[in-house]
Amino acid sequence: MTKKERFEKIIEYFSTHQPIAETELQYSNPYELLVAVILSAQCTDKRVNMVTPALFKAFPVPEVMAVASSDEVFQYIRSISYPNNKAKHLVGMARMLMDEFKGVVPSDVEELQKLPGVGRKTANVIASVVYEKPAMAVDTHVFRVSARLGLTTNSKTPLDTEKQLMKFIPLDKVAIAHHWLILHGRYICVARAPKCEICPLTQWCKYFEALRKQGKI
Repeated sequence: MTKKERFEKIIEYFSTHQPIAETELQYSNPYELLVAVILSAQCTDKRVNMVTPALFKAFPVPEVMAVASSDEVFQYIRSISYPNNKAKHLVGMARMLMDEFKGVVPSDVEELQKLPGVGRKTANVIASVVYEKPAMAVDTHVFRVSARLGLTTNSKTPLDTEKQLMKFIPLDKVAIAHHWLILHGRYICVARAPKCEICPLTQWCKYFEALRKQGKI
């Protein structure tokens, strides 16, 4: 099976069986999603969703967040991983959003990365989810699942994974494919003990193929 055929089979499966796939972060506008994605770094969406309702009530728009102190923001996100740094990032992000972007979350990936706390992954999430651009955000789940399935080869960095995926995924499928891979990694192709016994993709999976050859399945 060629890599192109592997991509086609997996995309066909997901398109048929999971035509709707969305972020599990809860938000109601681009600013809220940006805040949630910054908070989600090395933290579960479930935990983020527990703290954002009170956070958004206290800082409903970037104008309010921009005049807050990081200590004030910290009180709302203290149960999140790395709360000190993230509080500083959120305040800095809101201030730059007001100063340089008139309070509007930019759609351009390069512009987004100018904001404190926003790396390429976060920028790609915003570009794809909010602005429906063909941007592939690579988090730990996308990185792992892509490698196991054989969609990427010898990838050492998220950027390399992003480039390899973008070669074969049709542009109109990139945004949803990001969610397919994340959700598959979150619930089936988990890090320590992938649930191959219930995985619907084993017939196209290089990791499963290797296990079978080794007699482990």
